[in-house]
Amino acid sequence: MADLTFSKKVNATVLLVERDFLDENIPDQSWSIDALLHSRDNPVLHLTEKKDKHRVLLNFHLLHGKFSDTEHRFYHETLKLQMQVFLLEMWHTFANEFERHKRTIESGTLYERFMQLVHQHCMKEREVRFYANKLNITAKYLNYVCKQNSAVTASEWIQRYVRETIILLLQVKNLNISGIADEMEFSSRSFFTRYVKKLIGMTPREFRNRLG
Repeated sequence: MADLTFSKKVNATVLLVERDFLDENIPDQSWSIDALLHSRDNPVLHLTEKKDKHRVLLNFHLLHGKFSDTEHRFYHETLKLQMQVFLLEMWHTFANEFERHKRTIESGTLYERFMQLVHQHCMKEREVRFYANKLNITAKYLNYVCKQNSAVTASEWIQRYVRETIILLLQVKNLNISGIADEMEFSSRSFFTRYVKKLIGMTPREFRNRLG
């Protein structure tokens, strides 16, 4: 984080998590890939529901409490478990927000509906024609709509979301590469490897090796 500014009245507790600790204890991201992608686009979550506010604050305090309780006989074990619970609770909150957002734009513009469909289906659908058929328009017209609204074509948007999805999944060390290829419905691991190499400039294994 950089270039942060606060008013004089801000009073906050911040918990910074080491990347290795997070990677070791993050649950299966494929369960909530929609929520993760939504959180990337909307990193500031405005909690409007009272129960959501209570849940987030409660789980933050529980995690902070486990972190502070260094005298606990099973300190590392309980901290890891509480971290996993915290992440699952946050994903639950983001997933609820994602669903509310989804409902509000179902009757929106073609561009908004397209972006929502990409959120939902980019794990397995990478062709413009699929989304155009869902919207009952031609692929050419969908590209035109996206270009008019964002200066980016529909195919480029799909690639961006697929790239983000693949990077998120490759960061989860307990997911093997073949499993990711199968989950994303690639015909073979070799095809998946070539696709990733073209998309991010390196193979899945090379990407993981860089993570250490």
